[in-house]
Amino acid sequence: MAQSSSPVSGVAARYAQSLFELASESGAVAEVEKALGSFEALLAESEDLRRLVKSPVFSSEEQVRAIGAIADKAGISGITANFLRVVARNRRLFAIPGMIAGFRQIAAEARGEAAAEVTSATELSAAQVKELQATLKGVAGKDVAVNVTVDPSILGGLIVRMGSRQIDTSLKTKLNSLKLALKEVG
Repeated sequence: MAQSSSPVSGVAARYAQSLFELASESGAVAEVEKALGSFEALLAESEDLRRLVKSPVFSSEEQVRAIGAIADKAGISGITANFLRVVARNRRLFAIPGMIAGFRQIAAEARGEAAAEVTSATELSAAQVKELQATLKGVAGKDVAVNVTVDPSILGGLIVRMGSRQIDTSLKTKLNSLKLALKEVG
């Protein structure tokens, strides 16, 4: 996994590695990966949950209680629920998105796959995801586990992150480049 000097990425990497080791010992890597995906979806849907995760205003006890209730209601149990509670107790919820991405990358590498984070303006169909995986397999030289998130603000196109590479074909980026080019001309 690529290391960065950012304290968030270092914290996230250590927690992700620890969670992977626990899940691997228990034979529950796929279950934990699915549960983390469920929590990530909740995080994407709820502004209140994002505020709980990012805000230092909430005490550790409040975060643990809230995360426990959310995990119970979402059907997240076992290793993943315990992990989320430990992260909350240790005041590290701010790094949970990086922990989830790190866990996915470690799990993909353990399966002999490359991991790719894809951002799309709209939901991709199963056929589009399959075609994207085939294309990325040609680039990476091995199977690619793709995690797709939807961000309507990119307007169109895709942003693909795989390892240290990023390919940004989003309409938003192209429009910003055009705007910059027009400013230079004028």
